[in-house]
Amino acid sequence: MVRTRPWEVSDELWERVRPLIPERPPHPKGGRPAADDRKMFAAIVYVLRTGIQWNALPRELGASSTVYDRFREWEAQGVFERLWQAGLQHYDDLVGISWDWQSADSSTVKAPFARAAVGPAPTDRGKQGTKRSILCDRRGLPLALCIDGANRHDSKLLFSTLDALVAEQPEPTVEHPQNLCLDAAYDHEAIYGELYERGYEPHVRLNRKYHTWYQPPQEEANSLEPGKTPRRWVVERFFSWLNRWRRLLVRWEKLGQTYQAFLQLACGLICFQYASHH
Repeated sequence: MVRTRPWEVSDELWERVRPLIPERPPHPKGGRPAADDRKMFAAIVYVLRTGIQWNALPRELGASSTVYDRFREWEAQGVFERLWQAGLQHYDDLVGISWDWQSADSSTVKAPFARAAVGPAPTDRGKQGTKRSILCDRRGLPLALCIDGANRHDSKLLFSTLDALVAEQPEPTVEHPQNLCLDAAYDHEAIYGELYERGYEPHVRLNRKYHTWYQPPQEEANSLEPGKTPRRWVVERFFSWLNRWRRLLVRWEKLGQTYQAFLQLACGLICFQYASHH
């Protein structure tokens, strides 16, 4: 059986990434030519996929300091967010973004060296952690994300996530409503009110702590359709896709925007991969 090399950048992928990278300014006075963009991008993807330290990057892939500098440069230029947007557009063109059923949830990762968007994780003995909040469409493709400290409650991140959409959201209508599936952490009256104002139909699993008078079935949701079960599994599946990119399993980056850039890159690559296989 032939082993796959998921960190390799194909010609097809590079043709879609290349237009997103700004042209480098000319240097009429000469000097050493800049490292090749494709080689630098391939090295960044290698770091993201394998989780290797920058200083441990194989020399044949590029000098670690050069690759890191290019990563920070592209981060500042918004290249990785544009790549995510391009991946979603490619997915929308081939498959179509399913706005009718959306799901949101969050997960926490350790962040031992972080200096921003970090806090004590209540589920990990107060160790430093970062919470990643994600919004997905019906098929589990990422539409928005935000990060914050692990001590930040899921419900406090929901509207920051909805405001961080990287694709243009159509207005919901009676014929084409937009449903949002959430777990019991979001079972609050204030959440429902804000979601209705935004045009969402919430489907939230009941939190038994707030509904002691009622014992719902295991998967029943608090929605206008009492028998409707929340479709949260797609966002949970997306987190498993995200964790295949080993650089994201533990947040080693000190800066919040650096870790977020890695997340944006992973989201874009996942969108391109999904569209290519469907």
